[in-house]
Amino acid sequence: MKIKKSDQEWIEQLSPEEFYVCRQHGTERAFTGKFYNFKGDGIYSCVCCGAPLFDSETKFDSGTGWPSYFEPFEGAIDEYRDISHGMIRVEVRCSKCDAHLGHVFPDGPEPTGLRYCINSVCLTFQERED
Repeated sequence: MKIKKSDQEWIEQLSPEEFYVCRQHGTERAFTGKFYNFKGDGIYSCVCCGAPLFDSETKFDSGTGWPSYFEPFEGAIDEYRDISHGMIRVEVRCSKCDAHLGHVFPDGPEPTGLRYCINSVCLTFQERED
């Protein structure tokens, strides 16, 4: 079941930048996000609802300035056609709360060939426990 909140509830929970990107489909500037060059070992989750989205083992350096992953956790991501900005792309959102995360492109590494290009501000990180 999806988490549904009013804009006011999201505004009270999130920072202005988190609200802009996650709830209003914004984008952070390339090479500015806290996770674009981050190398920790653990799990990336949705900043809005805490749902696990990506394992650090699927993260790679795409050179784009945003954290990139070749595979999300099963069922974690919903995809939508995005025709904004004069191009056709595939938007990705958290399947639990519908937060806008970024886009997926067919130019990633094996084994999937996909590049999930995700805004850092949409993510939290939990270090893997030994």
